[in-house]
Amino acid sequence: MRWYLCVLFLTGVTVTVGMQQTSASFPPGASAPGDIIIGGLFPLHRGARLEPTQDLRSHHHSICVDLNVNRITQALAMIHAVEEANRSATLAGLGITLGYLIHDSCSDVSMALRASIDLTKAFSFGSTGSSGSVFNGGASGGGNCQSRNTTSSERRQPVMAVVGASSSELSISVARLLTLEITPQISYASTATILSDKVRFPAFMRTVPNDNYQTCAMVKLLKDNKWNWVGIMSTDGDYGRSAVDSFSSQAAQNGICLAFKIVLPDSVTNPKVNSSILQAVRTIRDNERAKVIISFAKPIYMQRLFEELLRGPPEDRVWIASDSWSNSGNQMDHLNFTSLGTVVGFFFKSGNTLSFQQYIKQVTASKASQQSNSIPFMHEYYDTVHPSNFTSVLLNHINSATVFSIHMAVNAISQAVAQLCSKHNCKTAGVVQPWQLLRELKNTTFQMEGRKYRFDEHGDVNLGYDISIWSTTEGAIRSLNVVAEYHPLNNSIRPTSPEMAWLLADLKNVVSKCSNSCEPGEVKKTVEGQHICCYECVNCPPNYYSNNTDMDQCLSCDITKEWSPARSEVCQLKTMELLDWEDGFAIVLLSLAGLGVLMALVISVLFLWQRNTPVVRATGGPLCQVILFSLIGSFISVVFFVGQPSDKKCKVRQVLFGLSFTLCVSCILVKSLKILLAFQFNPSVQQALRRLYKPYIIIGVCMGLQVVVCILWLVLRSPKARYSPGTTTVLAECDEGSYAAFGTMLGYIAFLALVCFGFAFKGRKLPESYNEAKFITFGMLIYLMSWVIFIPVYVTTSGKYLPAVEMVVIIMSNYGILCCHFLPKCYIILFKKEYNTKDAFLQDVYEYSQRSSGSVSMGSTQIESEEKTSSEVFTISQVSPDLTSKIENNNCKGTVDLENTTLEFTKEQILSPVNLVGSVSMSTMELKLNNVDLESGISAVTQKPVMNEVNLEGPALRSRKMSTSKSLKRTYSI
Repeated sequence: MRWYLCVLFLTGVTVTVGMQQTSASFPPGASAPGDIIIGGLFPLHRGARLEPTQDLRSHHHSICVDLNVNRITQALAMIHAVEEANRSATLAGLGITLGYLIHDSCSDVSMALRASIDLTKAFSFGSTGSSGSVFNGGASGGGNCQSRNTTSSERRQPVMAVVGASSSELSISVARLLTLEITPQISYASTATILSDKVRFPAFMRTVPNDNYQTCAMVKLLKDNKWNWVGIMSTDGDYGRSAVDSFSSQAAQNGICLAFKIVLPDSVTNPKVNSSILQAVRTIRDNERAKVIISFAKPIYMQRLFEELLRGPPEDRVWIASDSWSNSGNQMDHLNFTSLGTVVGFFFKSGNTLSFQQYIKQVTASKASQQSNSIPFMHEYYDTVHPSNFTSVLLNHINSATVFSIHMAVNAISQAVAQLCSKHNCKTAGVVQPWQLLRELKNTTFQMEGRKYRFDEHGDVNLGYDISIWSTTEGAIRSLNVVAEYHPLNNSIRPTSPEMAWLLADLKNVVSKCSNSCEPGEVKKTVEGQHICCYECVNCPPNYYSNNTDMDQCLSCDITKEWSPARSEVCQLKTMELLDWEDGFAIVLLSLAGLGVLMALVISVLFLWQRNTPVVRATGGPLCQVILFSLIGSFISVVFFVGQPSDKKCKVRQVLFGLSFTLCVSCILVKSLKILLAFQFNPSVQQALRRLYKPYIIIGVCMGLQVVVCILWLVLRSPKARYSPGTTTVLAECDEGSYAAFGTMLGYIAFLALVCFGFAFKGRKLPESYNEAKFITFGMLIYLMSWVIFIPVYVTTSGKYLPAVEMVVIIMSNYGILCCHFLPKCYIILFKKEYNTKDAFLQDVYEYSQRSSGSVSMGSTQIESEEKTSSEVFTISQVSPDLTSKIENNNCKGTVDLENTTLEFTKEQILSPVNLVGSVSMSTMELKLNNVDLESGISAVTQKPVMNEVNLEGPALRSRKMSTSKSLKRTYSI
């Protein structure tokens, strides 16, 4: 650092000496003494011009030209702020005063650097003496640089901080110089983003936001109004380049394209300014579709540009003004903005300027010599403005935002000075150094108009922006008509009032696009080689949509539940396709199922009422109730095939049907096995069947196997709800999970049905009133035919009526069993009660036995057989001891004749079977049973081709004569 300061010292001396040698002078400025001196850089003139000279070795003098009244008010604002700070209790309590040293930068980098060098000379200390210059703003009207000698014994008061410069280009140059001595610099208007880099500019600070926030606010405004084809203007300086780069980057990120880019010379004295402005006018007129133009140019450039545009046809455009010219409306009062369009300005936050306006009035109240000498730069102003307009011109050129920023900068310095001087002796020159003040500034919280502020880590105070729309009132342009505020924290633009919201809404009527907007249902298609903002609109394909204008791509519908035709704005929900409760076919099937349940319940009640009658006993007795219960469960399973499917419904419907129908078929299987057992007269086979005939065990085993199948099905791959999307519909159905398990369940039921069918088929020719086998055969045949038809139909059918296929088959199977097994019995019970007696059953069996023997004579009727034989054996099995004793005791009369065999029982009960063997040759046998009640026997009738077995049950078999000439062995079990 020691060598660094030495280089700075030598540089400062060299430059100073050079300036003295050329007798350079500064334009008028201002100064005031104080314990702490603050420097100020203000562009009191709009430019500087080099004086022509023939001697190339001599220094080229710069002459400041074109007094800028706006900037005069800014310099006055600094003086006013310093005076207010000196009157504040903060500094007055410490006995410290602030002085100032103000230079005119003339809006020129060279002049700004020369002024900055003069401000830093206060740091120069020489051991042997060195020459320095300090601005003299005394009564002599000074404003000139006067030289005086300094020695090592003399301590000079350094400039502790600098307020300025105005433009970013000047601030960047000045900051590089002030950084060498770590002198704090606080700008009130420089917004270049690069100045936030604390590595390159550690001593630079500002009371305004950087350009990133301004360009972000502009892009937000463009997006809110859907402007994506805009032009941009700037100057060829650090500020212009930084602003354009920042805007271009953010605009590209938000889909905003630049139709053109105009760059004007940075210096107003550049000879190419006029030609550049004319070229800019041609470029603007050539881009008719770019109705919005963003400008970071200088106010004087915009004034000249508008004047040229007014010479042509009217322009209906929106001009977005940056902070560099947004408050310059008072310079353009002579322009007719109704032919130019609308100006939307972004400018810094402002404060109350009443105190400053009063100060202006005091300054211009009189042109006293004392007043004018204290502020030397006011001489030129008084020379160019009529005395009657001294006050009014200055008041009209007050920029409240800039005044507020300058006051904030001075206030921050005064607060930091107070903190620094409370720790050090600021009365003695050279005790405190600028770098110490910089440290205090970074940690200082200062107050303005009741609000507290501080510099952030980048040295900025980011307050956001006010947005104005220029308006014309009585020929004067109001550029500070605030309509909205931009808040950088949430990147939002909020109107200041409902009335102002209407003004902002009017901007939406302006269309600034390369291509017309794509309507909802369309999407932008860019052409290769063109801007992304220049496109054509194409329709969204089916199952895609766009719900907003100018969308870059179509959005996809959720095809699992949504669809859309081409050029759709929204997706439509797919229609749920299922066998609904309101479907006509479903209603019919559910009605049949309900009727089936009702029939089963009625039959169950009827059978319980008639449970001791022969018909009910012959039908199976208690097993009938089990069969009816299982049919009810099977009918109920049909309900789960209708409506919105769910995992539980899908599981319940198949399992309930499978178990219910398995129970039903198992009971029928027991009945079939009972028939086979009753009429199997082969003693060995009959004995084996009797051992196997365990009804409830058989039913339990059959059901157990089906339960195992269902459990494995539910555990391994259970049925579940499935939604299959179609083009415009979603098919709600049940996925059976494992079709192998589904087939196994149905196949097992079919196997049981086949066994029942086989058993029952053997007894299809038994007596009418006693023939369960025939009805079992028909019931199982209907079931098997239904499910044989079901398989191909189920495999080839798809859609919402697939469950109805299985419903139809279930209902058909249930009704087949219900009608074949139970309705005939109900008919006998209700309408043919005479057949529901023991006598009727016994006579029917006897008639069947007569028909089965070949030739049966009932009463006087003779039925001849085809074959004759000479002998026949009749066996009445199992001689009853009781009967033998009854015969011996003459309780009954019996006669056996080899020629004519007659057996007669009168008024007796035969409690057990009786055996009687007789041999006859060409004989007739007459069996007389007079009023005999038979209580023993079997309730089924079966006929064998080799041996006729006749089982008789029932009373009132009277005077039956049987004649036979067929050689057979007959067994009568009575």
